[in-house]
Amino acid sequence: MATIHRSGVIKKTKDSARFIITTIIGFALGFFIGSSFPFFSHYKVYLPSSHRSSIDVATASNDQGLFVVKSPQTNVVDVPIVPKKYIRRNPRGSKLLPPRINVPESDLHLRRLYGLPPLDLKRKPKYLAAFSVGIHQMYNIDACVKKFSEDFQIVLFHYDGKTTEWDQFEWSKKAIHVTASKQTKWWYAKRFLHPDVVAAYEYIFIWDEDLGVEHFNADRYIELVKKHGLEISQPGLGPNDVVTWEMTRRREDQEVHKVSLERPGWCSDQHLPPCAAFVEIMAPVFSREAWRCVWYMIQNDLVHGWGLDFALRRCVEPAHEKIGVVDSEWIIHKVIPSLVNQGVTKFEKSRRQEVRIRCKSELSIFQDRLANADMAYHAQFGNG
Repeated sequence: MATIHRSGVIKKTKDSARFIITTIIGFALGFFIGSSFPFFSHYKVYLPSSHRSSIDVATASNDQGLFVVKSPQTNVVDVPIVPKKYIRRNPRGSKLLPPRINVPESDLHLRRLYGLPPLDLKRKPKYLAAFSVGIHQMYNIDACVKKFSEDFQIVLFHYDGKTTEWDQFEWSKKAIHVTASKQTKWWYAKRFLHPDVVAAYEYIFIWDEDLGVEHFNADRYIELVKKHGLEISQPGLGPNDVVTWEMTRRREDQEVHKVSLERPGWCSDQHLPPCAAFVEIMAPVFSREAWRCVWYMIQNDLVHGWGLDFALRRCVEPAHEKIGVVDSEWIIHKVIPSLVNQGVTKFEKSRRQEVRIRCKSELSIFQDRLANADMAYHAQFGNG
């Protein structure tokens, strides 16, 4: 009997152990199976009864695996929270939003206060022309704007704060007017022409106010830059202009030129500025892609843009083929120092001298920053 009793205890102990092991395995298997399914947290949205019919049918989003289901007995809708794996796609600051509601780019199209949004624009401008202007050059700008067709969105940066005087021009009513006292076009461009804001425009003109355009047609200019594959360009300067660089002087026998012969010693390489891959900053024209790069290179505190002309080549490749001067659509630089007179006189120096000192200082700062950035970049990869 003792043997039988001991055998029964052993059998019961084995059964208990088997039950415990089976239970543990079951829990583990259930955990792993459950964790393999997508996890959705739900919250309830209560809708008025008038909206019930619009969501009677369950809908699904194929690309995100999301669904919305409405109970036929209630007006409660179960809405899943976007899975975390989609948050990575969102632009900075929008991680709490579903991806399809994000609008990362904008434009400068003027819209109505009434009607349906898709009907706001009879014609969408394809290009953008921005001018830094003052009231004293108002009629010259009027002549310039008339050289640009309806395919161009006009933007005026008013450095003297005067805008209402421009209402006499019909085109001014469709233009964008931005005003800040005594600021340069590069100050404006950095703050108001962000690449995501002007992404709707194929080409961006950023021009001074003192340009003669009697021999210029903007539509024809666009045709030529497309034909010759120019990502960064400018119109040639007239034969009577006093030019700083031979590269920007107009050639009478060509549509476009991309190289030039400078004074001895000015060019270490014929494919480098100022012999090639070079335009000045008075009347540059950028493709959408090139402007995105150039915008990032513009320094927030350096407002005159000195040094940019020699650095533009960093934004296109090969630069000596994609940067050039359009000869058959040319301009005259009148060299009227309107903005310079907005400077402040100190130490009995003229305003023009004060501004020029600032320009030279900015050039030195920009060159130092660019050189230091290059060294830091190469050092990061052990090439310093």
